[in-house]
Amino acid sequence: MGLSKTIWTNPTEFLRVQQPETPVLFFAPTVLQAAARRFIDSFPGMVTYAVKSNPLEEVVDNLSAAGVRGYDCASPFEIDLIRRLAPDAAIHYNNPVRARHEIAYAVERGVKSYSVDSKSELAKLVEMVPAEGVEISVRFKLPVAGAAYNFGAKFGATAELAVELLKTVAEAGFIPSITFHPGTQCTDPAAWETYILTAADIARDAGVTIARLNVGGGFPNHRLHGVVPQIEETFALIDRVATQAFGADRPLLVCEPGRALCGDGFTLAARVKAVRDDMHVFLNDGVYGALTELPLIGVIDRIEVLSPEGHKRTGDVLPRIVFGPTCDSVDRLPGEIPLPDDIAEGDFVVVHGMGAYSTVTNTRFNGFGELGMATVLSLKI
Repeated sequence: MGLSKTIWTNPTEFLRVQQPETPVLFFAPTVLQAAARRFIDSFPGMVTYAVKSNPLEEVVDNLSAAGVRGYDCASPFEIDLIRRLAPDAAIHYNNPVRARHEIAYAVERGVKSYSVDSKSELAKLVEMVPAEGVEISVRFKLPVAGAAYNFGAKFGATAELAVELLKTVAEAGFIPSITFHPGTQCTDPAAWETYILTAADIARDAGVTIARLNVGGGFPNHRLHGVVPQIEETFALIDRVATQAFGADRPLLVCEPGRALCGDGFTLAARVKAVRDDMHVFLNDGVYGALTELPLIGVIDRIEVLSPEGHKRTGDVLPRIVFGPTCDSVDRLPGEIPLPDDIAEGDFVVVHGMGAYSTVTNTRFNGFGELGMATVLSLKI
């Protein structure tokens, strides 16, 4: 997998000329940079990028060019990636559980910001990380609301435990901060309000003035025709509630979007292997490939179908069962996918908004999974 050197006008031109037999991800740097600038211009604080969502070097390079100066890393690999591509950027090591060798590596690489959600993990940081100039953010969780799935199932302290952790952070001489994650693909701006109010309660109960409040990721990209992300409305709510909750002690704000920055910068084209008995559609990509995330958080209905000649299929839309290419029965997209009734073998199914958790979760199961990439000026087909 690697970007083509040729820059194409749009996906249609590439598909018509190249007739690829393997799935292709189309990357539009202009769309990615526009998403970054939208956050930088409108979010009332520091914007960091969650590298895990798409760690392609081209993504980091373009985000850096757009003005992103902070990166949320979850591993030594990601730390090295950012140190190489954006050496002056701030790194937030916000995976709350780390092996001792990973902590030592982060210290060696000059990381100055960590998150934590347990007493045992905080004890390791206190033991191994020099406190001067280093931030530790206590991560807490609440019941999920308005998100595609619950990040609190794995990470996050209760509010009561967060109070204890925050006291310890301050007493140990670290810069005390708080962080949370409202859940992935969170389309309801109000989801942030309760978290911010609770963060202020935690700080007051701990008797600690926090330096920063990281309002997490969770910001959505555009996956459904009928659900347009309310990014500016969410920023306005965060700004208002932070002032309301903290008053004169309002901390600096940080966000760490992943999919909201990279999601809409990529479009996937998968080819139809077969239409079985005019019922089931088989694609050359599926849940073991770039479409891994769909069973977890739902389908994307921003789909178009092109003939091999590059013409849009315009038949009546019918719900279809769609399978991937492997011989595993779980290799099926969730529910039924709305596709035109004139779809045919050899057509291209074009799925927009595919920049997040596609390149990094693609596998070679059953010998499939070869994923091409092409750079385009526009993602419109």
